Amino acid sequence: MYDPIMRVLTVLEILQAREHVSGAELAKRLEVNLRTVQRYVARLQDLSIPVESVRGVGGFYRLKPGFRLPPLMFTDEEAFALALGLRALRHLGLAAFAPATEGASAKLGRVLPEPLRESVQTVDEVVALEPGPWVISTSAESLIRVSTAVRERRRLTFVYQSHNGAGTTRQIEPYGIIHTDGRWYVAGHCLLRQAMRTFRLDRLSNAELGNRRFKRPEGFDIKAHLQQSMPFVQSAYKIEVWLDLPFNEAHCHFALHRVSLWEENKGTALRCGRDHLESFAAMLLSLGCRIVVRQPEELKQAFAAVARRAMLTAQGN
Repeated sequence: MYDPIMRVLTVLEILQAREHVSGAELAKRLEVNLRTVQRYVARLQDLSIPVESVRGVGGFYRLKPGFRLPPLMFTDEEAFALALGLRALRHLGLAAFAPATEGASAKLGRVLPEPLRESVQTVDEVVALEPGPWVISTSAESLIRVSTAVRERRRLTFVYQSHNGAGTTRQIEPYGIIHTDGRWYVAGHCLLRQAMRTFRLDRLSNAELGNRRFKRPEGFDIKAHLQQSMPFVQSAYKIEVWLDLPFNEAHCHFALHRVSLWEENKGTALRCGRDHLESFAAMLLSLGCRIVVRQPEELKQAFAAVARRAMLTAQGN
C-alpha cells in the first residue's frame, strides 16, 4: 500500500548512504516525479534534517557534511529484550507476523553498534522458542484492525463463528483486547445482544471498522472483566462439578479467569466452559480428590474414556 511517510524515510536512507544524489535518480528509485521528490525533501527539512540542494546542471541533494543520525541508543539488555520479544510473537499465536519480525530483526541488526548486534545474534543462535500446544494462531490482520478500533473508539463489524460452526454478523463497541491461555480475546458491547460480550479473535473474520464512534466506560479493566465472564464464554460444554477439596487448596490449581469457584459442603464447587472434555477430566483427576459430576453427562463419558486408556497403559497394551 502507498505510504508517503515510508517514501520520505527512504529518501533519508538514500542520502545517508550516498555523498550526494540527483533529484532525477531519487525520482526514478521512488517511482515519482521531481515535484514529489521536492516535497519529500521539504518534509525532511521540516523535521530539522539538514538536507542541502545544489541547483542547476549537475544539481543534487545531500546531507549537510558531517551530519549523521545517531545510532539507536540501547543497552545490551534492551537490545536482547527487543530481539527476544520479536522471536516470542509465535508464543502469542502471531506466527503470521513472521515476515515482519524477520524484517524488523534485520533492520535492528543493521543499525545497532557491533557490540549490541552480538546480543541480537545471541537470541538466534542459542535461544530456542516454540509455541505451547494450547496456543491458537490468530490473524495478524484481524488483530491490527481490532486494536485500531479499540484505540480509535470506532465500532467494529465482523463475522463470528461459534463453537458449533455457526456464523453470525456482529457489530460491537470494542473496549479492550487481551491475550490469555494461548488465545486472543476482545471484549465490548455487542449491539446484537445489547450486552457485554467476549469474542475469540481466532473465530473472527471479515473485520471492518465503522465510522460511528463510542465512549469507552470509565475505568474499564479487561482483566477484571474476564475474571467474571471468561468461565462462561461460549464453549461446546458447560461444566459444573463438586470437588472434595478445601476451597483454599482448589483455588491454587486453577486460573481464576477460566473457572468460577465457590465453597460448598466443606468442598469446592466449580463451573466453567470447555471445548474438550477428556483433557479437562484428566486434569481434574490429577487433583487426587473425589469428584462429583453435575453436568454435562458427556463429562462422565470422558472420565470413562480416560480410565480405559489408563488401564490399557497399565497393562502394557
